[in-house]
Amino acid sequence: MAPTEMATSLRVPRKLCSFLFFYVLFLTLVPQVILGFITYSREELLNIRSASTHHQYDQEYVFRDADPVFSLTTSVTEWITCSDPKKRLRKRGKRSGLLVRLRRRAHRAPLPSILLANVQSLDNKVDEIRARVAFQRDIRDCNVLCFTETWLTGETQSEAVQPAGFSTHRADRNEHLSGKKRGGGICLMANVTWCDERNIQELKSFCSPDLEFLTIKCRPHYLPREFSSIIITAVYIPPQADTSMALNELYLTLCKLETIYPEAAFIVAGDFNKANLKTRLPKFYQYIDCATRGGKTLDHCYSNFRDAYKALPRPPFGKADHDSILLIPAYRQKLKQEAPTLRSVQRWSDQADSILQDCFHHVDWEMFRIASDNNIDEYADSVCEFIRTCVEDVVPIATIKTFPNQKPWIDGSIRVELKARTTAFNQGKVSGDMTEYKQCSSSLRKAIKQAKRQYRDKVESQFNGSDTRGMWQGLQSITDYRKKPSPVTDQDVLLPGRLNNFFARFEDNTVPPTRPATKTCGLSFTAAEVSKTFRRVNPRKAAGPEGIPSRALRACAEQLAGVFTDIFNQSLYQSAVPTCFKRATIVPVPKKAKVTELNDYRPVALTSVIMKCFERLVKDHITSTLPDTLDPLQFAYHPNRSTDDAISTTLHTALTHLDKRITYVRMLFIDYSSAFNTIVPSKLVIKLETLGLDPALCNWVLDFLTGRPQVVRVGNNISSPLILNTGAPQGCVLSPLLYSLFTHDCVAMHASNSIIKFADDTTVVGLITNNDETAYREEVRALGVWCQENNLTLNVNKTKEMIVDFRKQQREHPPIHIDGTVVERVASFKFLGIHITDKLNWSTHTDSIVRKAQQCLFNLRRLKKFGLSPKESTHKLLQMHNREHPGGLYHRLVWQLHRPQP
Repeated sequence: MAPTEMATSLRVPRKLCSFLFFYVLFLTLVPQVILGFITYSREELLNIRSASTHHQYDQEYVFRDADPVFSLTTSVTEWITCSDPKKRLRKRGKRSGLLVRLRRRAHRAPLPSILLANVQSLDNKVDEIRARVAFQRDIRDCNVLCFTETWLTGETQSEAVQPAGFSTHRADRNEHLSGKKRGGGICLMANVTWCDERNIQELKSFCSPDLEFLTIKCRPHYLPREFSSIIITAVYIPPQADTSMALNELYLTLCKLETIYPEAAFIVAGDFNKANLKTRLPKFYQYIDCATRGGKTLDHCYSNFRDAYKALPRPPFGKADHDSILLIPAYRQKLKQEAPTLRSVQRWSDQADSILQDCFHHVDWEMFRIASDNNIDEYADSVCEFIRTCVEDVVPIATIKTFPNQKPWIDGSIRVELKARTTAFNQGKVSGDMTEYKQCSSSLRKAIKQAKRQYRDKVESQFNGSDTRGMWQGLQSITDYRKKPSPVTDQDVLLPGRLNNFFARFEDNTVPPTRPATKTCGLSFTAAEVSKTFRRVNPRKAAGPEGIPSRALRACAEQLAGVFTDIFNQSLYQSAVPTCFKRATIVPVPKKAKVTELNDYRPVALTSVIMKCFERLVKDHITSTLPDTLDPLQFAYHPNRSTDDAISTTLHTALTHLDKRITYVRMLFIDYSSAFNTIVPSKLVIKLETLGLDPALCNWVLDFLTGRPQVVRVGNNISSPLILNTGAPQGCVLSPLLYSLFTHDCVAMHASNSIIKFADDTTVVGLITNNDETAYREEVRALGVWCQENNLTLNVNKTKEMIVDFRKQQREHPPIHIDGTVVERVASFKFLGIHITDKLNWSTHTDSIVRKAQQCLFNLRRLKKFGLSPKESTHKLLQMHNREHPGGLYHRLVWQLHRPQP
């Protein structure tokens, strides 16, 4: 027993030690943890400070030899402003900007970063170039080094001037071609990390006394989907060169390359001295806006994309007199320019049309009229609500996701081949066998060619077919001809309300006038007329605020004609328009890329489709009652009149007068501020009665223009409605006709003056003889008085005047004043799409036509590359171009008379 008792006595102290160790640890940590859960609010801390009375200092503690900021004494701190204004405190958060973005993905940018420099002897600057590449990150990561005036000869090897990590492509000056032995020379160095030397092809080099350039085509490791390749041209134009000859040669070369590579990104950089490439290629953009030599910008960089680069000045190389320019790519890929959009669309089919026709055919529409008790608002609301409910129950809704860089020929088969190629590539990297990857790549290329061929055949088949809309969409998709305006996606929930108040700024907040009761209107329509109008509706037009799709009106025209004929006739009988037909939803569209104020938004009104059909019937009736001789100088909204007639009348009037002695012409181009939105309905109705319209119909027009609810929709945010009683809603069928009738009494007072109108574009033509401008100035004053009486606001800042005076001895012409403001005098003005100058020549207009023709040629190159028939594609593309830019069709004869000499 003695050994056992001894072992027990030895184990007891060990257990006791362990217990004491954990007990002490517990007492040490638990109070700290408990204190960590104790929190104080700000008020409690302030109360503790005020209650602490034992921390009072009887003396001042001053740190010797310390600044006042470290002293406890009361002193005034003197703030010292930074001498360098560029130095500022670093902002909190993640750094951003083009340069930071470039450094994050230096060799995977959408466009290459470029260092442009006039080195003036590259051989003497090799050490500095290699030092910059070695120790400056921006230069080392630069994708392309573009050097002009290299002064190299054939005796200098490329390896001798080539920095590490770059491939060299150069075009030295040729003594026989340039006539000079020394100087000149072009060199392009591509970073091998950005593009392998095997993927760079030298397309052309040129040398003459006036021009030297070198063009290469690059297929870098990363390239956005919208580019097939990147073509870089380095240019040097000597100071004493013939710039016209140099630019013509460069223009021809670039046009030829654009024809061969229509989907490539073109970059032209170099020393241009006095030349400007935009005079030959107006669709190219120049990015260097800083001085490069002696306060002048002699080095340029052009590309066929807006805002593609941002230029930063850098020190010159050695003693060169040109600053270096670092061009940072600012272009964003199409995939990143816009987020993918989700759209909910109705899947219409012939079966859905048949079901709706059968449903509406068996409806007893009479019960809606009886239930409304002759209340036109309740009658129209109940009918529209029933039709909308039936459409929602019958037509299914699908959600479609669209990417901004998605082409219409990319279908499901191509996506399957693309996934198969990616899978084969990943497996090949693991196994080392890339045979399957090559086969999948070949299958993908064949699938893409087949899809493009099928889409091309589809577009070509629409040339001679009736589906013109599909043809236009196909051409625009292939050429990227027309960019859709970017929708407003501002998340500010208050923006719709502010825009609604701004668009309704012309509202005077007066009670709408009441008209005396008159006999009922004798106008009525038949079901056949209403059905015919419904069948003319474009089924692709968006539904109005009442929510009835255009497809339903067109497909069920016969079934719905009866009930809506009754609603239309009841509306005319009561001289009241249903409120649901007068509602408008405003969708703001930016006028420019960067919006700075509310006036930069253009209101696009979404109105009722049913009301537009109703308006067409009323418009035809009003037009038939008006005399043909009404307002002969109003060339809009009248049959057999166009802008051609307005332009020809204006020029004929001016030229006929200028054939006389001691004469000249003053043209005042008037601009109104929102002319349609300032119409006073009560004054309009009085003028309609003067023209002989039925008083009951005038009351109907008054009700149509007053009490109009309006909301603004921005994304998913909708403003509260406003009731408008002023103006004619833009986008309605009746508004243009009502405006022309409202301004029919705006005519010239004197025979020597003419007031020519096309919608709200008004031009006062004053024929001056013997320097007597009395009649012209009285006409301008009378026009100002007429505008005040009719609530139209003259925009003096946009109103311009042009004086045509062919006399040898011209005098100083005193300016015209409107409301105390001087009207600006211009030498050229764009009048209804035509550029008119004070010399009445067509040079400015023909230059504009040339620029538009160049854009058309670019699109033709895209169509040719796609494989469309040249004859058909040229004809249809010219039609599309003329439809988008109708000014190119005006006065086609002047091109032959005033075409530029080659």
